[in-house]
Amino acid sequence: MLRRAAEVAHKSLTDFVLDAACQAAEQTLLDQRLFIVSGSQYQSRMEMLERPESDNASLADLFARRPPWADK
Repeated sequence: MLRRAAEVAHKSLTDFVLDAACQAAEQTLLDQRLFIVSGSQYQSRMEMLERPESDNASLADLFARRPPWADK
């Protein structure tokens, strides 16, 4: 099965397995839900979350753009 998948992806078996392992490792690290922070780091984040929002022209511009996939 791995050899066939590598052929379909036009990769050597080694490259295919290495790419799959790297993707799995990246996903595993991105899926972490628990973050260990110091008390001061926690307090800083909480203060940031409690501040009123401010205007962000760049973000407003981004949301105003038509997504590239909408034209397809």
